[in-house]
Amino acid sequence: MNRLFPAGLRRIALLAAHCDDLAIGAGGTLLVMCTAHPGIKVDALILSGGGTVREEEERTALAAFCPGADLRVEVGKLPDGRLPAHWDEAKAAVEGLRLRTEPDLILAPHAGDAHQDHRGLAQLVPTAFRDHLTLGYEIVKWDGDLSRPNAYQPLDLALAERKVNLLWEHYPSQRHRPWFDREAFLGLARIRGIECHARHAEAFYLHKLALDLTGG
Repeated sequence: MNRLFPAGLRRIALLAAHCDDLAIGAGGTLLVMCTAHPGIKVDALILSGGGTVREEEERTALAAFCPGADLRVEVGKLPDGRLPAHWDEAKAAVEGLRLRTEPDLILAPHAGDAHQDHRGLAQLVPTAFRDHLTLGYEIVKWDGDLSRPNAYQPLDLALAERKVNLLWEHYPSQRHRPWFDREAFLGLARIRGIECHARHAEAFYLHKLALDLTGG
């Protein structure tokens, strides 16, 4: 399988509609990147959950998923499930993040996500970050919107299990949800691993990729 290694990975931007989206969709990838690039700058924007226990969970979780990183986290107060009705506020938050960072890589929801908040944020990201490598993460849920990803981050068993353990540790408010369990997270990771000849993996959706084949 072809492999892409972003050259000079120094700074990444993370975008999510809700607290726990990033950890569920890309927690293993965050562990890989932050371990491989000590001191990497990580700017995270989460649009909802601000001022609640969810914000507290998110801050401690992202610190655990981004070990050794120079981490900055902003958690907004948009109402859950109402992003389309708060479009201007969401767009202003994304544009505000753009003013603060020039990332080498962006992790954000993917445009095919059935949840209106995820999908809306995915549509906003390229309006502010027009020339950046963006990987859209996936989140398993009731809607049944899993599709055919085209980018993968392999995870060994220990890393996949570490991700699941950190999710369970840092998001106690979500433990009652039927999709929030070890079997769901490891099961999807095993399927994505099969698709990229690995034991486990996280999968992403890549819309555009500019190539430089000059070797310079």
